[in-house]
Amino acid sequence: MAQWLAFVTLSGVLIYISRASLRVPGSHGFYRFFAWECILALFILNVLLWFESPLAWYQVISWILLIGSLVPLLFGVRTLARRGQPAAKREGEPQLLAFEKTTTLVTSGIYGYIRHPLYSSLLFLAWGIFFKAPNGLTAVLVVAATAFLYLTARADEAECLRFFGLAYQDYMAKTRRFVPYVF
Repeated sequence: MAQWLAFVTLSGVLIYISRASLRVPGSHGFYRFFAWECILALFILNVLLWFESPLAWYQVISWILLIGSLVPLLFGVRTLARRGQPAAKREGEPQLLAFEKTTTLVTSGIYGYIRHPLYSSLLFLAWGIFFKAPNGLTAVLVVAATAFLYLTARADEAECLRFFGLAYQDYMAKTRRFVPYVF
């Protein structure tokens, strides 16, 4: 019962944060909300097993992914905050969160290697949580989270192409989506 209450409460928070995006189906925030929901469900289902069998192969993989998820998150947020120059200029896009209203295309730092470090972080987080206690239900959730994050990235790229134009198209040709030199 406590798990359901936690899920419903935290889902309410995610709905509040995503309220503008949920009014714009097809926006990156719309898909991101569903990725967040899948990750939240994964966490709620696996939280009680977090430290069970700490040296099992799946726990080791889990910790590598969870710790690894911090790298693109920290470098991505830092670079975006320093170079993205969020501004009200993008007020015509109410579905964007404040830090997403960048007016300068960021192509340096971690963004010189991957276009979506924050989504990469969420991918590693989702898979890290999955490996805490892999089973059929959590496999469905992590695959759904992965699919929604892929759709999020695709929608974000379309939005960036509209705003930044050819500069973003050139940037896409030089970088990978989630993992440097791979994907």
